[in-house]
Amino acid sequence: MSNFKPPHDKTAQTSNIGLASTSRIDLPPPMLTLVLLAAYVGLEWLSFLHEHNDLPVTPWNPGLGLMFAMIILRGPKIGFALLGGVFVAQVLVVRSELSWGVLLAMSTAVAVSYTAVATIAGRRLHLGPQLLRTRDILILVAAGLVGALAEAVQLWLLLLATRHFHLADIGSTSLPLIVGDVIGIAVVTPLVLRIVARAGRPTFLPMGAFAELLLLLVAITLTLLVVVRPPGPLGQSLFYLLFVPVVIAAVRHGIDGACAALAISQLGLVAVLHWHGFELSRFTEYQVLMLVLTLTGLIVGGLVSERQAAHVEAEVARLRLHEMEAQSARAALLNMASGMAAALAHEISQPMTAARALARSVQELMRVPDRDAARIERNLTSMIEQVDHASEVIKRMREFLRRGVPHISTLDIEAELTEAAALIEPLVKSRKILLNIAVAPGLPAVHADRVQFGQVVINLIKNSIDAIPVDAKGRVDVSARLTDAGKWIEIAVRDNGPGIEPDQVDTVFEPLNTSRPDGMGLGLSICKTILQAHGGRIWLSSWAPGETEFRFALPAAGAMPEAG
Repeated sequence: MSNFKPPHDKTAQTSNIGLASTSRIDLPPPMLTLVLLAAYVGLEWLSFLHEHNDLPVTPWNPGLGLMFAMIILRGPKIGFALLGGVFVAQVLVVRSELSWGVLLAMSTAVAVSYTAVATIAGRRLHLGPQLLRTRDILILVAAGLVGALAEAVQLWLLLLATRHFHLADIGSTSLPLIVGDVIGIAVVTPLVLRIVARAGRPTFLPMGAFAELLLLLVAITLTLLVVVRPPGPLGQSLFYLLFVPVVIAAVRHGIDGACAALAISQLGLVAVLHWHGFELSRFTEYQVLMLVLTLTGLIVGGLVSERQAAHVEAEVARLRLHEMEAQSARAALLNMASGMAAALAHEISQPMTAARALARSVQELMRVPDRDAARIERNLTSMIEQVDHASEVIKRMREFLRRGVPHISTLDIEAELTEAAALIEPLVKSRKILLNIAVAPGLPAVHADRVQFGQVVINLIKNSIDAIPVDAKGRVDVSARLTDAGKWIEIAVRDNGPGIEPDQVDTVFEPLNTSRPDGMGLGLSICKTILQAHGGRIWLSSWAPGETEFRFALPAAGAMPEAG
């Protein structure tokens, strides 16, 4: 038996192809290899029970789960560490009586099977450390099952070829071998991947989470003692009690809770089976139950994590939408200002031209020997008034254009409408529009952002001015009154323009809806967004020619109107 040499077949050739690059063998770093090899052997020592038909029999294979995760994370070069770990574990832990040649061939078969499957799962199926989707959980379990089947077939063929195995032994060794490997991958691989995914986050546990972990540990330990103690089918039926703490952990903490609970359950099961010294047939039954528990815990945890991730994505999307709305409001504000730019320039140029003429007059008067001091004083005073007027126009526009975090304050409706009329006055004058402001006496205040309120009013007035033909005698009436028993302050903007086409009535507040070639179609949509954010509403009251009217309402200060 000591002279046995593994046959030089296609399996050996495949291992070289799977674990080597086209030009050279890509070995992992020596220190990482030693650490992984030691970890694999240590985990095998903790989980190993006994050898059956020259194959190690164990409830699970945690070392394989560790190596499977590392291959996904670091690539196929970790397969060399897996090969070494399997070989050393067979010699030191299992203490197999097979020749070293057979053991090396068995180790190669294990390494080739799981390295190929893990590499495909990581690179082709994009399995990574997050595991926040149910799809990832199913891919991981399926990959483990495929790897286990490929490994089992190769080991059976190898041992049959070397006459260490009989065809009748396949049935008794298939289930423990395959299920043990699948459980090891299903439990340890997600645990390692999630630890890597959470790298960089705080490692300490809050007191509440630490207490919950201790409670979970105690619950699983007591449940295992109750489950395994009774002989016969009673223990198996009580095994389903273990689903309670595992599912609770998965529901509360998603995939992370499921991984922690399953790891504790597996370690506890191995310890109890060691303690009671169960035979192969007995712990194989617990293996199958443990596999069902593992799949249940992982799927529940995956669904919970998937829902949590979807909630986070929805919140991010909501914040992004809010930011886009703010940017759209900014764009509409600048578009409105650009439309008023010509009139604003004219409004500023008039006082500045007058101030320049007055300054020239003062300059000439100062050159005269018997200068008229009173006239100089009057001209200087007039010049200062003209400069102040231009400065006030610029100041109003600058304040109107500022955009920051909305600041809710108590607004006086009459004062704000007067301010808005003063701001748009250059455009009103340039178009020779008659603008009337009518405010009912005794209106209460409203709570709103001053700049956004002014944006709504000016946008509605500007829309009315733009709708009126240039050669027409335009008129815009702005009125404010109290409605609904003092709960709402309603503001109406009415013009004598050509009206709105009936087919556009239902879409006037939709974004990008405009009848002007140079319009952006954002004004009314932004007005609606602003008013809804303030608990108000806006609507088209009349679209007939000569009496187009938009109205909007805001809750009066101190009132508690119903949402509508």
